Amino acid sequence: MQKIKLFIESDKGKDIMIVIIVILVGLSSFFLGRLSNQTSTNGVKIEYTGQEASALGSIESLKANTSQISLNPSISEKKSNNGQGSYFASKKGKKYYSIGCSAGKTIKQENRIYFQSSAEAEKAGYTISSSC
Repeated sequence: MQKIKLFIESDKGKDIMIVIIVILVGLSSFFLGRLSNQTSTNGVKIEYTGQEASALGSIESLKANTSQISLNPSISEKKSNNGQGSYFASKKGKKYYSIGCSAGKTIKQENRIYFQSSAEAEKAGYTISSSC
């Protein structure tokens, strides 16, 4: 016991103890991080007493609002597609976008193909972008 106490009190012993403490703190932090990542939560659930929640209604209204947005493009969007259609796709790609969709902004005007309807775009072999 006396030898251990003398070793720990020496400069070499103190350096070794500091290294061991740093390693233990690092390992414990790593495993605590892994442990916190394993627990999954489903988020916050809000319940209203005395009222019925209408998730379907809110989804339908959201779809109605997005269809109005894509069917009623702004003046600048009408100028950009020159009245050619409500949907567009890249000549080189496989996805099509509505005029109001921001995901298609990177497609150059000279590479765009316009469609009057989504059915027309799908008939041409394109699928709707998941971003829109």
